Amino acid sequence: MKLHTYYIFCLCLMITSIHSCTKLDEKVFSQVPVSEFGKDQEQVNALVGSIYSTLKLHGIDWDTYITMDGLSADMVAIPGFKGGDWSEPMYKETMRHTWNASSSGFNEAYFGPSSNIALCNQIFHQININQGIAPALKDQILAEIRGVRAFWYYILCDHYGNVPIVTDFLNKDQPATKSRAEVFNFIVKELNEVKDKLRRDVATQASYGKMTRGTAYTLLAKMYLNAQVWNPAGGAKWSECIAACDSVLQMSYQLENWKTNFVPNNHISREAIFSAVFKASGSGRQNMIAFNTLHYFDPIALGLDLAPWNGVAAHPDYVKSFDSTDLRYRGSFLIGAMRSPTGQILITPHGRPLIHTVDMVLNEVGPDGWGWINQEEGARINKWEFEPGLSNTMENDFHIFRLADVYLMKAEALLRNGGPVADATTLVNAIRVRGLPTKLYSLVTLGDLYNERRFELAWEGFTRQDMIRFGKFLSPRTPFKPYTSDPKYLLYAIPQAALDANNKLVQNPGY
Repeated sequence: MKLHTYYIFCLCLMITSIHSCTKLDEKVFSQVPVSEFGKDQEQVNALVGSIYSTLKLHGIDWDTYITMDGLSADMVAIPGFKGGDWSEPMYKETMRHTWNASSSGFNEAYFGPSSNIALCNQIFHQININQGIAPALKDQILAEIRGVRAFWYYILCDHYGNVPIVTDFLNKDQPATKSRAEVFNFIVKELNEVKDKLRRDVATQASYGKMTRGTAYTLLAKMYLNAQVWNPAGGAKWSECIAACDSVLQMSYQLENWKTNFVPNNHISREAIFSAVFKASGSGRQNMIAFNTLHYFDPIALGLDLAPWNGVAAHPDYVKSFDSTDLRYRGSFLIGAMRSPTGQILITPHGRPLIHTVDMVLNEVGPDGWGWINQEEGARINKWEFEPGLSNTMENDFHIFRLADVYLMKAEALLRNGGPVADATTLVNAIRVRGLPTKLYSLVTLGDLYNERRFELAWEGFTRQDMIRFGKFLSPRTPFKPYTSDPKYLLYAIPQAALDANNKLVQNPGY
């Protein structure tokens, strides 16, 4: 069997589901010669499908970078529960900003995106040498692959800054570390080169979950929004951020009823720009939010049929920053008494009422200031609705980018660039009205904007990035981190396992 044919055969076997809004099982192809493969859309979808499967890493699970980001910021708190559950050192290290190169919690944050980039390079090569794909279609597909690859470099640039840049699948040399500025400029260059080659249909069933022009411009806006952090020598890029946001705002996306973005069948949302598509009871990595956040007995109260793990909870200070009348407050957090079908408050295995409190109280605090909390404490994730009768993984997709974020990015860039405050206020109020229609801003400030991002985007993976940009990430967070952190923690440490495998890598400063 020829090598290139073998690659196609293996890739087709890897794929178990097409990423479309219908979420149908994908046809599994048998061996197809390279000269014949890719001549129709179905075969092309099969080949490229695994690229979009990599997006499933972008979600809330016990070890994903979104969870670790929330822990390193003030979104998530997992101090460890009575009985020893979720008391692994990785959570304590992350919350207290004491991690190092050997901390296991960040392995997935580094190796996951790196592996996804390698897969993008492999499939890019395979598509590029395939003579059976029409030139126009090939150009679009190659642009999509580069766009997804740029997304994964965006994740690495955000978290690690200084990483290798690898684009050639055939080059087997060990790659050397590039500076964060080089990585930043590479991502921006890639996106600018592919953005107008990508599909123009956005907010449609056919383009859902795909890399589109809207996705590329949104990702460019993210790069420009964080330019002063990621590439300070290049200066502020507020005007460029505004222009990228305007390009998205001119497309056919629409703001929805807020909760529409998080219901089980949230592929219907026209607010979604880029999504990780999940399948209820599907194979491989899926939406495990219910398992990761709910108490063991919460399903009794919620009408679910699963055995969760009682883990991911919200940091008390984050929850307390909300106006309790904001629809997004109860829409984001599961708080209060959990009752049986007969109305009685459930009792935990330790004989305590199952009442999810906002506050967390550390018990048996040791010399290092650390202890444990009772099982029921902590507001849980309530943003992605739990479908009645849920017995396995969730159908709800994870919208990586939403139109609401574009509104808020443009508003922030306007304020920082000295633009019209009235225009920024209009943009922020268009988002705020969905949660607090009677408490709109008259003139929005940067402080208001920062808070509004927290209210709108809770659990969605932007807290760490936002706190760094607003200069709040290193600040104390009682009772878990009652001190200001060393600036080295603005970047994660390159994992020791990566350094051991490649002597051309350079550790980030301070580690």
